[in-house]
Amino acid sequence: MAMTAEEIESMIKEALPGAEVEMRDLAGDNDHWAAMVTAPQFAGKNRVQQHRMVYDALGGRMGGVLHALQLTTAVPTS
Repeated sequence: MAMTAEEIESMIKEALPGAEVEMRDLAGDNDHWAAMVTAPQFAGKNRVQQHRMVYDALGGRMGGVLHALQLTTAVPTS
């Protein structure tokens, strides 16, 4: 069973308090997602570290329940 945008967003926000998450369904199938995650915890981290933080927040669901996630991360500007 695929994960909903709300489930993905909730898990990320729980692991990264203060994060802003924008979800987009890439294929209209609730199985291929794009996420834009902006979080203060990303400050001082490189892209690989930022992405790993998001994948860790998803608790190993990548490649299983969550088939595909196109991820963009950023540090808040203000």
